[in-house]
Amino acid sequence: MNPSGESGLFPNRIAFIGNFLPRRCGIATFTTDLLRAVSEAAPGNNCFAVVMNDTPKGYRYPSEVRFEVNQKNINDYHLAADFLNMSQLDFVCLQHEYGIFGGNDGGYIVELLRNLRMPVVTTLHTVLREPTPGQKDVLEKIAEYSDRLVVMSRTAEKILGETYSVPPEKIVMIPHGIPDMPFVDPNYYKDQFGVEGKTVLLTFGLISPGKGVEYMIEALPRIVKERPDIVYILLGATHPHILREQGESYRHSLQRLAVDRGVDKHIIFHNRFVELEELCEFLGAADIYVTPYLGREQIVSGTLAYSLGVGKALVSTPYWYAEELLDEGRGRIVPFRDSDAIAEQVLDLLGNDIERHAMRKRAYTFCRGMIWKEVARKYMEVFAEVREERETRPRFGISLMTLEKTSPELPQIKLDHLFRMTDDTGMLQHAKYVVPDRVHGYCTDDNARALIASLMGMNLASDNGEVFDLACRYMSFLYQAFNEETERFRNFMSYDRRWAEDTGSEDSHARAVWGLGMTVGLSENKELTRVALGLFEKALPALLSMTSPRAWAFGLVGIHAYLRRFGGDSEVRRIREELASRLFTAYRENASEDWPWIENIVTYANAKIPHALLLSGQWLGRDEMVDAGLRSLEWLVKTQTCRDNGHFAPIGNRGWLTREGCVKARFDQQPIEAMNMIEASIEAWNMTGDGKWLDTAGMCFNWFLGRNDLNTPIYDYTTGGCRDGLTPDGANDNQGAESTLAWLLSLMFMHSLQQPVVQRGKQHSETPAADMSPDEKEEEVLCIA
Repeated sequence: MNPSGESGLFPNRIAFIGNFLPRRCGIATFTTDLLRAVSEAAPGNNCFAVVMNDTPKGYRYPSEVRFEVNQKNINDYHLAADFLNMSQLDFVCLQHEYGIFGGNDGGYIVELLRNLRMPVVTTLHTVLREPTPGQKDVLEKIAEYSDRLVVMSRTAEKILGETYSVPPEKIVMIPHGIPDMPFVDPNYYKDQFGVEGKTVLLTFGLISPGKGVEYMIEALPRIVKERPDIVYILLGATHPHILREQGESYRHSLQRLAVDRGVDKHIIFHNRFVELEELCEFLGAADIYVTPYLGREQIVSGTLAYSLGVGKALVSTPYWYAEELLDEGRGRIVPFRDSDAIAEQVLDLLGNDIERHAMRKRAYTFCRGMIWKEVARKYMEVFAEVREERETRPRFGISLMTLEKTSPELPQIKLDHLFRMTDDTGMLQHAKYVVPDRVHGYCTDDNARALIASLMGMNLASDNGEVFDLACRYMSFLYQAFNEETERFRNFMSYDRRWAEDTGSEDSHARAVWGLGMTVGLSENKELTRVALGLFEKALPALLSMTSPRAWAFGLVGIHAYLRRFGGDSEVRRIREELASRLFTAYRENASEDWPWIENIVTYANAKIPHALLLSGQWLGRDEMVDAGLRSLEWLVKTQTCRDNGHFAPIGNRGWLTREGCVKARFDQQPIEAMNMIEASIEAWNMTGDGKWLDTAGMCFNWFLGRNDLNTPIYDYTTGGCRDGLTPDGANDNQGAESTLAWLLSLMFMHSLQQPVVQRGKQHSETPAADMSPDEKEEEVLCIA
């Protein structure tokens, strides 16, 4: 069906999801240009944008932006879906790039798509031939919820079929749009930039290490030697995420390299984001455009499309998009990281005017079908085809969105009380109501938990700079807590920074190891990871001299987090096997049919025991260990579920639960029990896929929200803190560190459930022993660099 005609295309009401100018990134530029082009494609088209924000303040958007989403807040995705469903839309057009959405591998966007009722056309800006399991799962779900997938190259079209099994009828190839720019002589614009009489080489775009600009600078001495009139213009601001994390270190390294190679007088660094009109003028002034990018799996490049569209002679490395666009003599391809080849091709083109001008004409002519007007027309044709299909073959029936069918809405993550309880030293142990209590000082236990919470919080909060500062503070506390002489962690520190002992408890040491292992697994900061690695290596052997089963369990959970990143570490794997064997032996020697537990008393942090057994059994390939973990966890669930109305009622600390008495203490109920049950239940679900474990996690989480013995909320919505448990007389209104961290970690674990399922239990750098051949086991090597 082709709805186009002399009078234009059918009008539609369309929402575009992505980024939008003035946010500085390629997706923002593309979404803005596409929305405006489609708006002009047919009389009456009504288009607006739903945008992702990577900062809490957002941006000063134009009127086309109607709804803003905090990209790391899952609840905002649900609200956006509601907004779109109520907006009487004909279509949603999603711009997909993994990095602009929250969740693992940008998985939060799947939640939004899953709840939409109108047709969805998705433009894919990245299509990986060798994705991680998480990336593959996210893209497959996006394909499932999309009526069409638009790609911008034939290579992407082929990969979608081969790697993601997307049927060909669901894929449409529409080229990257470009402005309609005139074909002009480069000398026309050169005087505007003070380079008249010069030969101009140009690279533009947001600057980051993957652009490979250093190889172009390395090529300049040879080029300048033969062509002293050369000027190389590097146009573009540093990528905002690189700027936030690394400052201008990459740009400064390029400037130093230019000085070292003696070509600094031949390079102009324009460190700014330019508007379209000025960009076209820069492109017009260039004699040759160069893209020395380093990554082969780049499926699209707006900068390459723009430069080709204005008719530039091009030299590029062989990333996929360049190989496709520069075929048939529209540019020159050079190997990756090869400065000599860049210099050779640039000089050859500059020495051959006839070939260079013929290349320019081939490029310009090829791109006439890529101008935004034509691209918008192709999108409108896709929308029309999808509309016709929906009318004859509706994808969805009418579905009432009852509470039974929707995911429960979780409270937003609020870190106010975490900040309140933390000073320059670390996190204080106790609070008098909401006021930090300095009398009792600090402890390693809480700072280890706080380190985990801050790192998980960084992945769920947009403005994570202050949260990272917290993580460094907690790591500093652990660093000082480690006693080099005893090779053990101290636990208690007074407010005046005096340690109360030379060696802390076994459990506190193990919790520190847990926190360090989790840091290695979670941290994206190289320096923080290096500190954690050093401490982890020093602290780990002491676990072998300990007798506390909970110390073994906390250590094992930390070890597995570490092995997610460095699965080939043979020494850590050996310690894991030893600790896991001890834990399982303790269970086997003490458990019975009616008492499936490792001790004759059930006390605190109980679910950490089955959690460790589950992880260890899976990765050691020991089914009997997995069975022990599931059996003991099921018993804990049964023991701690109220028979009257099915709410969570954890074992109280006023007497615990003993084998002889078989009557559990009802109070005081501690938040740490709910947290450990949630984490262990999620792991059981990861392994088994049995939905009952999700129900258990939800039951334990609701204990914080008031579904408990006293129908009293433990979480304080106003402060972001958590009350110190339930007593027979009501909630303990003090909001100390352990309780607040138990709440925050529980909330973060629950948020993790709202991300797409990705091969549960196998997001690991090692392979489960049950899935490995003997040869593979022998070939595992240490992978710490």
